[in-house]
Amino acid sequence: MNEKKFLAAHIPVPVTRMVEDIVGCKWSQAVLGMVRAGVNRPGAMEHAQQDLSAKGLNERLRKLMRCGILARRDYAELPPRVEYSSTPFGRKFASILDGVEALQRDLDTPNAYRGGGGGS
Repeated sequence: MNEKKFLAAHIPVPVTRMVEDIVGCKWSQAVLGMVRAGVNRPGAMEHAQQDLSAKGLNERLRKLMRCGILARRDYAELPPRVEYSSTPFGRKFASILDGVEALQRDLDTPNAYRGGGGGS
């Protein structure tokens, strides 16, 4: 199955709505950021974000999986182990968030978009 067909079959909501939903939720951004930084086990995520409850973390992880941004891998071990990783779509989606963060940094820089010539 090619990538476009896969995405159409597995991404349940329009990307614009996903961006609104993820950008508008600090915990979704935090969870995605942790996974991108290599923190991929729920226990480690809870320790890294002390204000994030286990319930809140699980809700965010399920939401990001439903959107096709994260994948879950269960290991058949004792004790059980679960890890999360970015999907190929999740990596593309994260680049959108990177662009939003870069724009915010630019806006936070004094005079970034003021003064000089009328270019675009």
